[in-house]
Amino acid sequence: MRYTVSAVVSSVLCLSLASIAPAQEVKEPRSGVSFAEKDGASSLLGIGLRTRTMLKVKVYAIGLYVDGAALSGPLAAHKGKTTSPEFYRDLVWGDFGKHVVLKFTRDVSTSQIQDAFREVLPAANKARTDAFVGYFGDTKVGQEYVIRWAPGGVLETTVVGAAKPPIADKDFAAAVFSIWLGEKPIQDDIKKDLVSRAPALVK
Repeated sequence: MRYTVSAVVSSVLCLSLASIAPAQEVKEPRSGVSFAEKDGASSLLGIGLRTRTMLKVKVYAIGLYVDGAALSGPLAAHKGKTTSPEFYRDLVWGDFGKHVVLKFTRDVSTSQIQDAFREVLPAANKARTDAFVGYFGDTKVGQEYVIRWAPGGVLETTVVGAAKPPIADKDFAAAVFSIWLGEKPIQDDIKKDLVSRAPALVK
């Protein structure tokens, strides 16, 4: 089979473009904020929107990512049962890579964000809470936080691109993920929305 120079160049160009093609994104409909379907080896399990007050003021959109190995491994037992309490419990406590990404849709002050985290961590270890809350300051529209569970229950926090000291405490890491996924979540619809893609992803 003979190939023309133009055909070869065209094929190489197509392959190059495919290699740099942007990841597919999913948009949170109420805020218009988009999240990539994949973040490294992790897949987007769902997206929620944090609102405040009776006026439903939008504060941040949040996406939950879970490592692919967990979706086909320890979480596979929940296939077809991704709204069960057991599934949420394993999402909170399971020792596998997962993280949430918070994308802010309004400006918040240091006191607002720190008070908000203290409010939802009332029973957590005080020293750990003080350290964690201290990571956050004035935040502007479009800025992001990433809160990650690393193996062993190590909580890794990145605030507007700056990595903060990790907190090696599985109980505290679970308390943080329980903010959105626990028995008494910060917002019921966020808890449901963060697993909206689970039926298609848990294998």
